[in-house]
Amino acid sequence: MKITFIRPNIYPGRSRDAMHPLCFAILKSLTPNDVETAFYDERLEEIPYDEDTDLVAMTVETYTARRSFQIASEYRKRGVKVIMGGYHPTFLQEECLHYADAIVEGDAEGIWPQVLIDARSGNLKKHYKANGFAELNGPLPDRSIFAGKRYLPITLVQYGRGCKYNCDFCSIRAFYGSSLRQRPIDRLIEELEILNPRHVFIVDDNIFTDVQKAKELFTALIPLKIKWSCQVSIDVAKDPELVALMAKSGCLTALIGFESLEQKNLKQMRKQWNTKHQSYADSIKVFQDAGIMIYGTFVFGYDQDTVDSFERTVEFAIKHRFYLANFNPLTPTPGARLFQTMEKEGRLLHDRWWLDRNYRYGQATFRPHGMTADQLTEGCHQARKMFYSWSSIAKRSLAFKINAGTPYRAGLYCLSSLVSRREIKRKQFSPLGILDHPATQTLIPQ
Repeated sequence: MKITFIRPNIYPGRSRDAMHPLCFAILKSLTPNDVETAFYDERLEEIPYDEDTDLVAMTVETYTARRSFQIASEYRKRGVKVIMGGYHPTFLQEECLHYADAIVEGDAEGIWPQVLIDARSGNLKKHYKANGFAELNGPLPDRSIFAGKRYLPITLVQYGRGCKYNCDFCSIRAFYGSSLRQRPIDRLIEELEILNPRHVFIVDDNIFTDVQKAKELFTALIPLKIKWSCQVSIDVAKDPELVALMAKSGCLTALIGFESLEQKNLKQMRKQWNTKHQSYADSIKVFQDAGIMIYGTFVFGYDQDTVDSFERTVEFAIKHRFYLANFNPLTPTPGARLFQTMEKEGRLLHDRWWLDRNYRYGQATFRPHGMTADQLTEGCHQARKMFYSWSSIAKRSLAFKINAGTPYRAGLYCLSSLVSRREIKRKQFSPLGILDHPATQTLIPQ
């Protein structure tokens, strides 16, 4: 039997900032050696639809759903069965089963072997779900599946899954529930020693889900002398010694969800804990005093936001010398409490924006209270352009200790800024999937 793994692209064209999709290395490690495998990442290469295969497996995100359905249609008309997993099939099972032969709900560990048994025997079921959450102590991800592909020189690893918080715009809690799991630290260290990476991105949604285990992890990382990045909740800045240990272990950059400068917005999104212990300015100082570069993310469209919110937020990010920042329109996604609220209030602009051929990347998908939908779209677009203007890049580089104190920091800062600046033009207002793909003109609602 042969399985072809596919990573769909959001929109047509090749990407220059693609990183390894770790989930496929995990699936490869769970696949017996007597099963032939192939992997195609549409961000980097064309998909050879006519290549012989018995089963196609895709991980589907909401933003890649339309393209995933187009790809599935191509394979199914050739008689190849398609199975989908990930967030989107977990939350919208019937929608995905309209385009796939089977779906996997939740994590694949614990159920993937059964999927393969059924596929071999020709008895693939429509729906698979593991009984509970599997322990994260399986085989190391098999990265041989990425051989020959041109990804960014950043190695993705995972330590834990789940998040202890439950923000209303986020679907992590709906996917994992209250389950909070970490891998054995010695297994992660073993993996890193084998990989000997130049730079690591720990992909956990929040590396501080368990603070005591995080401390143990950081201590174990120190002897490896690696550089790494992560996503982190800002509340850990209440403990400067913990942040200092994080930096000592090699953490160079941290993505932090600031989300909003408005306290009422933070309360509305159930993220008021962002400023529970101290102000943003004080928290930022803790990270930067430790030498950690900050990638700040913000969302706009909550009830307290107006057309004046964009410039004020960008000025805040520039003032505090963030090395990267993102400014996004609030986007209700399936599985999140926010989506249910917007749907109930009749504020969604599309029945299913991820399938609508008129939707474009970066556009508002609902009617905000403090501005029009068009103002929300344009405000976020202009905020990105302002932050990545040449004058802003130059000004933020003056934070010498943080953004340019070593050749590596300076190189990372410059390259990241240039890539982000270029991606604004490439991504904004792009359609999802191939606009006039014949396989989806009638299948997908217009």
